[in-house]
Amino acid sequence: MATTSQDPKRLQTVPNAGDVFGDETPLGLGNLGGSTDGPLEVVHVFWVAGMSCDGCSVAVTGATNPSVEELLAGTIPGLPRAVLHHPVLSVSAGAGFMKSFHAAARGELGAPYVLVIEGSIPDDQAFPSDSGYYSAMGAGGFDPISEGDQPNRMTDWVLKLAPGAAATVAIGTCATWGGIPAAAGNVTGSMSLTDFLGQDYRSALGVPIVNIPGCAPVGDNFTEVVAGLLMFLQGLGPLPEFDELGRPSWQFKETVHRHCVRAGYYEEGTFAEMPGDQECLVDVGCWGPVVQCNITERGAINHMGGCMVAGGACIGCTMPGFPDKFAPFYKAPPGSFVSGSISRTTGAGIRRLRRMSQANMNRTPLWDRTGHVPTPFAKQMSQPSRVSRIEGFFYKKLQYNGSADLDKVNKTQPNPKTMDFLGRGSHQELERYTPGAPGEGAHVEETT
Repeated sequence: MATTSQDPKRLQTVPNAGDVFGDETPLGLGNLGGSTDGPLEVVHVFWVAGMSCDGCSVAVTGATNPSVEELLAGTIPGLPRAVLHHPVLSVSAGAGFMKSFHAAARGELGAPYVLVIEGSIPDDQAFPSDSGYYSAMGAGGFDPISEGDQPNRMTDWVLKLAPGAAATVAIGTCATWGGIPAAAGNVTGSMSLTDFLGQDYRSALGVPIVNIPGCAPVGDNFTEVVAGLLMFLQGLGPLPEFDELGRPSWQFKETVHRHCVRAGYYEEGTFAEMPGDQECLVDVGCWGPVVQCNITERGAINHMGGCMVAGGACIGCTMPGFPDKFAPFYKAPPGSFVSGSISRTTGAGIRRLRRMSQANMNRTPLWDRTGHVPTPFAKQMSQPSRVSRIEGFFYKKLQYNGSADLDKVNKTQPNPKTMDFLGRGSHQELERYTPGAPGEGAHVEETT
């Protein structure tokens, strides 16, 4: 965060960020500049991709709460406008697009910025010279910029931008833990951003790396954290709370299983035989009971969808051990044999007790008193068995223990006299209430 020499508390006016509309056009969308004597008007977001499939970028564009558009337009009350420098989403390209990156690397941007890393960090800093790389962005070196075309390694960008960032965010499992590019057998030596910068790294404002895992992550998880960081930078709130691994604690505190739409089947000991079945998916390789993720309650996009909601097993993509410790996929976890066997044993009794209570609750007190259930869909609906009546008696005792049982207090209340009115009434009674019928019915219709 650059400051003026006259007053270190004041931000400089933001210099140019791109030249898509000409070299003289001021920085950012909407001709925005930094504030010199008040709340921040703009915060830059530099997006650098390493060993990535760009799935995190796709996920973020689908965020709705808040949306990327709301952050870029500055329509959230109190928050500064975010100027996004994204290698895919930017309207500028080439040297014009890289201009702001170089300004930030030199400490000349004049405004605070947040660094976002997508994809894992390759081990190309270990090469004997700077000519080798696995992932790069821009070319021509750094200072001074040459006319050459030697690509600038993304690891060099991380090393130059991370120290001056107001906050550094790793988005997606590849950036947070290493992910797919760091899986067994990979030759790139890829690692997480935390592994690369080390546990002692702190941003310019003293914030450790913020990790938002997922393959791909929930877009709303990212934009929500960015909004929280902007509130912190604006002085409107405290720094959001993170757990011991740098994850937003409110997003990754609970396990998938606790909020899964199929968790009730696990309790009753009923399990799916193949993906897509409505029962619990543990037997088809779901790791939900141990995986920390909010996909089941938040959904994938706009609070809809998500792995288990759509019938797919959780493969642990938000966890540091992914993918190696969760392979092979779609095979029941070893621990599920013990927990599943216990659930099947206890679940059999639980299901029986619940079916008995369900059968009782599916009958009105009037039906119980008369012994008749007037449903045309099952005219011969079975009467409660003796066991069910005994169960219902003791259940009711416990249910109303210490409370008034109004049905018992009013047990002398008579049953309705017109029950089964049509069934036990004569044809004349039926014709009387039928419009256009001969006799009395026609007379009633006419006078009406």
